[in-house]
Amino acid sequence: MNQRKNEKDSGSPGIRRTVEIGGVSKKELLQQLSTRNVSLNAYAEQLFADERFTTSEVERTLLTVERSVEELGFPEGATLPQVFEQASKLGFAPCPLELAVHLRLRYTDQEDGGSASVPGSNQAPARSITIASEPLSEDDEVPKGFYLRKIEGTLWLRGYRCDAEHVWQGEDRFVFALTP
Repeated sequence: MNQRKNEKDSGSPGIRRTVEIGGVSKKELLQQLSTRNVSLNAYAEQLFADERFTTSEVERTLLTVERSVEELGFPEGATLPQVFEQASKLGFAPCPLELAVHLRLRYTDQEDGGSASVPGSNQAPARSITIASEPLSEDDEVPKGFYLRKIEGTLWLRGYRCDAEHVWQGEDRFVFALTP
């Protein structure tokens, strides 16, 4: 996987990654995660079990950019709809849901976020990276997407839930697809 600093995208910093996706079924992705000792939480398992989560049969390359909520223009934080709207204005798009799995399999040198506990409730864990993707459902009981985390040396692919009013903190990080 190619990773480099983004030098001038919309005037603010970010990390670009080139990620190959597609050509693998959900079952095969789960096997790859297991083989590489990547842990899943119950929300990630729920996303995999949902028939609306599909993978592409066609392999393709996506260029992504990682930005903090602050780098998107919200130092005090923002809701998910605000984050997505601003990202769109900057030329960023939601990622296919399967991108999170492919990125987790390739991005193995993520900085460790420490213990499994999260200080304060309803906050993204330290050093986690949320993959911006369109939710499978508007139902707040259905996980909205995946995030990547490393806990005490173990790589995780975790699902998360939130409602439209949840405020993401300025330091929270998202990955978006770059639009051509």
